[in-house]
Amino acid sequence: MNPSVELCSYPGLDERIVIIRAGDEVDAVFVRTDRFNVLIDTLGTPEQCKTALDLLGEEAEARPLIVVNSHMDWDHFWGNAAIAGRPPIIAHAAALDRLRDPSTQQVLKDKASQESRFGNVELIGPDITFSGSMVLNGGDLTLELIHTPGHTPDHIAVWIPELRICLAVDAVESPIPEVWSRGADDLRLIRSSLTRIRDLDARLVIPAHGRTSSPSTVDENLAYFEALADRVGLLNESRLADPQLGNSSGFRLEDFVTIPDGMPADVATFYRNCHETNLGATVQARIEQLKSA
Repeated sequence: MNPSVELCSYPGLDERIVIIRAGDEVDAVFVRTDRFNVLIDTLGTPEQCKTALDLLGEEAEARPLIVVNSHMDWDHFWGNAAIAGRPPIIAHAAALDRLRDPSTQQVLKDKASQESRFGNVELIGPDITFSGSMVLNGGDLTLELIHTPGHTPDHIAVWIPELRICLAVDAVESPIPEVWSRGADDLRLIRSSLTRIRDLDARLVIPAHGRTSSPSTVDENLAYFEALADRVGLLNESRLADPQLGNSSGFRLEDFVTIPDGMPADVATFYRNCHETNLGATVQARIEQLKSA
C-alpha cells in the first residue's frame, strides 16, 4: 500500500513552498515562482506523484511545471512516470550513470516482488542534465541546483537565496545521513557537501527525511562525522580491522547521536545500517591516512 500523501509546511516557511509528505517514507517539495512551478522529486510511485499533483490542484496547473530529480534513489524519482513527456525533468549528469547501472533495475525488480505498489513503476530518466550547478530563474525566486555528492554521486540540493532556504534532500538528514560507500573518497565528499550547505548560512534547511527545518541539523551531521573520525583516529591497526567494531561500546550509533523516542524499530535498524557504512568509510579513511604517513 502506498503511504498516504499530504501537503504540509514548517513554521516560518514561505507560502510559495509546499512540503509534499508521503507518510514516513520521504518528503518532496513544490515551489511556486512567478514564471513557473518546480517539483523537487516525484516520490516513490507514479500513484503517489499523481496524488500530490491532484492535492496541489490549480496551484500546480497555474504555471508551467519543471521537475527536478535530486538523485536516483527509488523514493525520489520512481514517480517520474506520472509526468513523463510533459514537464522537463532535470537532474545532475551523474544521474544517467546511475540510471544505466544494472543495479537500478535490480532494485526495482526486488521491490516489485516484495510490494505490489511498485509493479507498474517505469524507470524514467531526466530530459536535461547538468554538471556543477544550474540556476532556474523564476523571477521572484531563484533556484540554484547545487551538486552535493557524497550521499550519492548524483545528489543535488536546492538553494533559494531570496528566502535563504536550502532544500537539502538527503545530503542532510536527521539523525544521520548515509555516505554512498565505505570508500574514503565518498566520505570526504559528503563532509564537503555538508560544509558547503552549512556555509550558505540558511535560515531554514529542509531535508527529505526527519521532518525538520532546523539549520542545526547540518551542524549535528558534521559533528557526528567529526566525532567518528576522532574516535576511529585513536584505534590501532588491529581494532581498525575488527569487523564487529560497530557493535563495540563507543562505536554504536547511539554512542554518537540520540535515537528519538518512539522511532519505529525498522527505522532505527535502517539508521544503524547507515552508521555501519559511515563507520566503514571512516575506518578506510584512517587506514589510508596511516599508509601515507
